[in-house]
Amino acid sequence: MKKRLLSLLLAGVLTLGLLPSSLAATAPVSDMAQVLSALDIMTGNENGDLMLSRAVTRAEFTKLVIAASPLGENVGASTNLSPYPDVPYSHWAAPYVEAAVAAGYVNGYLDGTFHPDETITLAMGVTMAVRLLGYSDLDFSGAWPSGQMTLYHNLDLDEGISIGQESPMKRQDAMFLFYNLLTAKTKQGQPYLLTLGHSLTPTGEIDQVALINSAMEGPVVVESGWEGKVNFDVNTATAVYRGGSPSSLAALQTHDVVYYSKSMRTLWAYSNKVTGLYQAVSPNASSPSAVTVAGKTYPIETASAAYALSNLGAYKTGDTVTLLLGRDGGVAAVADASAGVTGSMVGVVSAVADSPYTDQSGNSYTAKTVYLTATDGNTYSYPVEATSSIKAGNLVQVTQASGKEVQVSRLGQSSVSGKVNAAGDKLGNTPLAQDLEILDVDADGAAVKLYPSRLAGISLADKDVKYVRRNAAGEIDILILNDVTGDLYSYGILISANEADMGALNVLSGQYVFDVGGVSYPYVLSNGILNLSTGPVKIEGPLQAPDKLVKLDGVRLTSVDALNAVTQDNRTFPVADAVAVYEQTENTYRLSSLERIRTGYTLTGYYDQSADKGGRIRVIVAKEK
Repeated sequence: MKKRLLSLLLAGVLTLGLLPSSLAATAPVSDMAQVLSALDIMTGNENGDLMLSRAVTRAEFTKLVIAASPLGENVGASTNLSPYPDVPYSHWAAPYVEAAVAAGYVNGYLDGTFHPDETITLAMGVTMAVRLLGYSDLDFSGAWPSGQMTLYHNLDLDEGISIGQESPMKRQDAMFLFYNLLTAKTKQGQPYLLTLGHSLTPTGEIDQVALINSAMEGPVVVESGWEGKVNFDVNTATAVYRGGSPSSLAALQTHDVVYYSKSMRTLWAYSNKVTGLYQAVSPNASSPSAVTVAGKTYPIETASAAYALSNLGAYKTGDTVTLLLGRDGGVAAVADASAGVTGSMVGVVSAVADSPYTDQSGNSYTAKTVYLTATDGNTYSYPVEATSSIKAGNLVQVTQASGKEVQVSRLGQSSVSGKVNAAGDKLGNTPLAQDLEILDVDADGAAVKLYPSRLAGISLADKDVKYVRRNAAGEIDILILNDVTGDLYSYGILISANEADMGALNVLSGQYVFDVGGVSYPYVLSNGILNLSTGPVKIEGPLQAPDKLVKLDGVRLTSVDALNAVTQDNRTFPVADAVAVYEQTENTYRLSSLERIRTGYTLTGYYDQSADKGGRIRVIVAKEK
């Protein structure tokens, strides 16, 4: 049974053989290949080659027609009947020819033969295609195939096909014809793909993500004998992905979670896992649909995982478990500390506090708990000894050795220096791993997850790096920065600043209001002032109780888009993803957008630091010309 997975497509492009460059320029051939393969209409050979330059016989095209019809998987690979003298029951195409004739998709010749090995012409192929759309010969007047060919052109079934009606078809012509068929209107007026039980996007395009997802099955966990749970020989897979990147069968590891597609001959493997205390299950232990481990709740993806975590299964609250996560972050399987699952996690502590837990017997207790942001960007919590000295802002490592409890320990600092190249794949001379995880943190444990592209062009000194880890290949796979990018903070407008001298008390006090994203926040200093005038500022700390407000430097801009701004002196300055845009009229600021202020305004961009240090245009103020 095929399982739909609601997430983004991570599918491989099938080998397309020797495709003429002119054809490749007229259509997204790789998309067509993926769609037709996912629908099991047209698949490649054992090497994934679609052999698009090879001619198509009548027997082969008939099989494609059955695969593209609602009959689909209902037609077996063998039959006891011989539909034609030259297509005996022992012929490989006999069941497909038999089904296609019965459905009215194809006819034999007047002499009672079928000519299975004869190359099919475009007119023959088009006739079968329009029959799939619900048309019969009675719907056309005049001599065959003039009516069928007219409909072929009117329905845009001809897109990408340049041969004439009497020309022999090649597999590339068949690929275009069947792909075009999917969005063509049937005689009843609906897109053909809907008759196959699939949907289109709201704009009427083929929903490629949904199609590939519907072709995927699984998951299965890599362990002894896992290959037998996949419905094709995994050694013949034409594409293997691990963690979303091209990989190989040999690279799969025990406890990886694998999805598969027989029609695409593709494997997708994921290695995400989390270890910690099994804290809670919802809605109840009788029918669990979600589980909380290490302070984070995960949906349960499989029936086997639900059983394992239920009151009938092997695991109870208070147990230390390892969740094996699927590609959507759901729980595909569960393992315990004795199963040989090992691993480690690195992060920064955001808080330490006493928290409630439930033991294996259902009794409640309280334990000192470390809350941390890991380099994967997620937050977790782990109980520690009451005597633990770990505090907010500490770097920690969470480890689980086979057969042992989870351990949380302080992590010593390490550093690296150099400039990240423009491609974001090297720091100095050291390559960055494809699965690199980056955090930018401050002294109090606030953290933001970054991606390598964010660091492109930035020079890092030793003091800018709190921790670096290298994998077995010598690549940097974990990087924790020391408040480098400024992305930890909020940016907005100081819209009011009232600073007063309390006279005889000789005390200065300040009352301020700043705006972030169109929301105003008060900030009061009862013993001191900021010496700030209204205008763009950086807000450090929580918006409700800031630690500090810092004035931003400004530069006049001549143009701006979502990525870059150009200054009056022709410098290019990167623009923050969440740049705040305000329109200013005298002393009033109104939240706006980049689209509104592109023309007719004088623009000033405000930045936190220079671009080579990670700075960005954080606020743009626009005044009407």
